Amino acid sequence: MKKLLLTCTSLLLTGSANLLKAQNNSIILGRPTDVSITASIMFDQNVEYYFQYSTTSGNYTDSTIVFTNSANLPDEPDLQNLIPDTKYFYRVKYRLIGAGAYTASPEYTFHTQRALGSMFSFTIEADEHLYDLGNPQLYSITLQNEAADNPDFMLTLGDIFGDDHHPSTTTLFKMDSLHNAYRPFLGSICHSVPFYVCLGNHEGENDYYLDSMPPNNIGVFGTLARKKYFPNPSPNNFYSGDTIPEGFGMDLPENYYAWTWGNALFVVLDVYRTECHDSLVPKPTNWNWTLGTTQYNWLANVLQNSTAQYKFVFAHHIRGQGRGGKISAPLFEWGGNQTVGGAYTFPANRPGWAMPIHQLFTTYGVNIFFEGHDHLFAHEVLDSVTYQGVPMAADSTYNSGMQMWGSYYTSASDTLSGSGHLRVTVSPACVMVDFVRAYLPADTNATHHNGEVAFSYSIGNCVTGIVTNNNEQTEIKVYPNPAKNRIDVLLPSEIKNYKINLQNMLGQTLLQTQPNVIDVSNIPNGIYFVTIETEKNLFNKKVIINH
Repeated sequence: MKKLLLTCTSLLLTGSANLLKAQNNSIILGRPTDVSITASIMFDQNVEYYFQYSTTSGNYTDSTIVFTNSANLPDEPDLQNLIPDTKYFYRVKYRLIGAGAYTASPEYTFHTQRALGSMFSFTIEADEHLYDLGNPQLYSITLQNEAADNPDFMLTLGDIFGDDHHPSTTTLFKMDSLHNAYRPFLGSICHSVPFYVCLGNHEGENDYYLDSMPPNNIGVFGTLARKKYFPNPSPNNFYSGDTIPEGFGMDLPENYYAWTWGNALFVVLDVYRTECHDSLVPKPTNWNWTLGTTQYNWLANVLQNSTAQYKFVFAHHIRGQGRGGKISAPLFEWGGNQTVGGAYTFPANRPGWAMPIHQLFTTYGVNIFFEGHDHLFAHEVLDSVTYQGVPMAADSTYNSGMQMWGSYYTSASDTLSGSGHLRVTVSPACVMVDFVRAYLPADTNATHHNGEVAFSYSIGNCVTGIVTNNNEQTEIKVYPNPAKNRIDVLLPSEIKNYKINLQNMLGQTLLQTQPNVIDVSNIPNGIYFVTIETEKNLFNKKVIINH
């Protein structure tokens, strides 16, 4: 079963000895399924606690047993026997062992697996790098921007927890601290947004380090710390994934996995722990890098047997340590050629394998491959596959990726600088991808503001409307965005005759009005379009409703 991942790292003892105060950043969710969710929960004192939950806010009809927790050691209780495709409300009640009344946390929410035909959103961040390059304040802003999107879950594409810059001297305590340090950040939104980890190169969990004097190496240290604080899925009746246990307490490494949500298949790869145990360097390149036969066969099987309408694959980067997307994809194991336009050498280098990874994507209908590593936004299409680079989540220079690795992308690519996250909205009609930028308050100005959408594209038939290039479009304003209970539409004074519609992503009209104020208090959270029909033109403005 899946579990609800609750991390209460900053539950602090305050006042009398019998009172624990829950901070707002105390809970993280993870491993959601159709009927369960996991809770990694941690206190700084020995406590008793239990969960209350229901499908109705404030009316908790179900509860778990009472658990006992030892100080500073995460537990992983499950909420089970849930209803599929349902929004749940929950809270935690806790007290010092043997104390009197329980203290209640705030109410939080989560959603079980979406049914076919549902519309939902998820978010992606990458390369947080708070241990060296990342700005903690900007990362907090990115997380709050993600929370405003009201996603069903979020993924990180790696280089978040680990630090492999000093592999021979980094200790288990240091690796443990690096992982634990993210819990207050993630806890600011992950009390209601389940969290998935995709491994990056700086986590240190690769073959070279795992084989270096085990168990005293950063590969083992990093795996143990990650699994201690942030449990990823392992194979069961909902998730598939790595079934090979590892020694030194690592057991199943929870490093690659797949699941279906609504109309979409999600596949997370590990491009570093690759069964290439004869590797003599920490960063194998060209044909010396491999996904590994076991993971490759698993990937091919998952893609081939999925009937999902949309298929998304996630990894830190193509071939682990390379750079670029469309330029790198045709090469070596990923694409089959030693050089672009060169001889097809895949059969000789990977005997017994059916086809290169990119060809797996095209053959079995992968829509988007999401990758990090290059610290920039890059939108490219090769054959039928979108290669989507995810920007750094906390780059306060807003341009380091473009300066260092922008040259690895073609001039025809949609390549942008900036920091932030991707918002992906899935519906039966289409998939929409938005690059949502994050800015520090001091860097916000008339040109750029926090939460702006720097780039959008869609796959399928989203509502797009007919937009002309005259001044009317720029003078039409729809606010606030996100909206809570109302949307105001500001039109140029010369527009006299018009109709305003609110449409969902399927193109269905939910409201039609002439007043310039739209009451959306009864409209479910999600992404919508305000369409303005004038005598000559039709305009669309995308809005988010988030109560």
